[in-house]
Amino acid sequence: MMKESQSPLRVTVVGGGMITHDQLLPSLYHLQRLGAVGPITICALNAAPLRALAESPTLRRAFPASSFIARPEFRTNDPTHPTDRADQVYPDLYKEVIRAMPPRQLVVVAVPDALHNEVIRAALDANQHILCVKPLVQRYAEAAEIETIALERGLFIGVEYHKRFDRRALVARQDYRAGRFGEFKIGEARLVEPWYYRHSNFQNWFTKESADPFTYVGCHYVDQLYFITGLRPTNVSVVGIEGKFPNGNIGYMWSSGRVMFENGGILNLINGLGYPDDAAGSNDQGLTMFCENGDKGGILVHNDSWRGVMHSYVRDPGPGGTLFNSVSPDYMKLVPWEGEGLKPVGYGYDSVEAIVQTARRIEMETAGLSETEALARRREMIRAVDDNGILATPANSYINELVTEAARYSILHNGAPVDIRYEPQPHIVPY
Repeated sequence: MMKESQSPLRVTVVGGGMITHDQLLPSLYHLQRLGAVGPITICALNAAPLRALAESPTLRRAFPASSFIARPEFRTNDPTHPTDRADQVYPDLYKEVIRAMPPRQLVVVAVPDALHNEVIRAALDANQHILCVKPLVQRYAEAAEIETIALERGLFIGVEYHKRFDRRALVARQDYRAGRFGEFKIGEARLVEPWYYRHSNFQNWFTKESADPFTYVGCHYVDQLYFITGLRPTNVSVVGIEGKFPNGNIGYMWSSGRVMFENGGILNLINGLGYPDDAAGSNDQGLTMFCENGDKGGILVHNDSWRGVMHSYVRDPGPGGTLFNSVSPDYMKLVPWEGEGLKPVGYGYDSVEAIVQTARRIEMETAGLSETEALARRREMIRAVDDNGILATPANSYINELVTEAARYSILHNGAPVDIRYEPQPHIVPY
């Protein structure tokens, strides 16, 4: 049995934005408390987001004894490097930081989607295990090459599709695969993020040339339907609605997508950056699947933005500044526990913990073996995770790269349908 105090992983997070503040860093801080994670370095393009993370009242309250190493530094006594130069950019600093790490530690990739591939390659070149926010990359060929390189070197890659760790999805997967729903035929999903995203750093990178709501958040539900049913997508079409960010950049603010699956089933998706800031809760999301077995109909309904909890406050408004909130405790919350500060709970934490502990277990169980034996064992353990199918890996979630590649082509070509084919090797075929 693994002792929590043994072999903590050194972690470098590349990216200091919203997902790092809300999910990744709280999870890593708590895993550091438990002895699974050692020193944490966070590397960003400039110092401004790192200062914001270090001074976050939320993180300070929850983790009063925790801290991270900032690269670039934002506190220094060197008069030639003043602390107020928060806007100076260091585009290649993350490569230097990753190269300085001991081998087979953990790199967390938390940058915009279009930059994932180059950061992952830097981590693989430095022989590091990887946790990557979804989607892994935007093209299937890149994902396949990454999978091959990682397995050759015995490096584990976990793709952070945290909805796989939602207990509702795990129950649905078990029941669907036991035949209790019948066969999926048609469904719909929605995930609309809040309006205030338009005023965040999104306006600097969420441009139509690089991103869209379908591939940014709709991918969660494409992956979830595949996770539940095992059905592979075969056709994708996505239409986008453009809008202007406050800084003048043009992006897709809304999208409507349709994904067809190998059994003829269809999933329709609505995504966007436009949930009202004044509305209860911080977004609107959910999944409905209609199924049948020829004699009876089955249905699965997940309302993922309202889970039976309503709060109305007298002060300290919730997301969007509203006093009334439909509170979802299941994704990520910081709550009291028996230790100091607060601890993270929810499937957002569970997902990060599973990826970190898997990388750590691989290292612990191969410690002391010869290099040849260790490499063979690491590969064996990685294949076992692939086959288990709970943690998303390049090998078992590759359909997401195919859907992403198809969707990006479709949305840039006014909704043109794109086929996904799996023989002789997976690829997309635009009409």
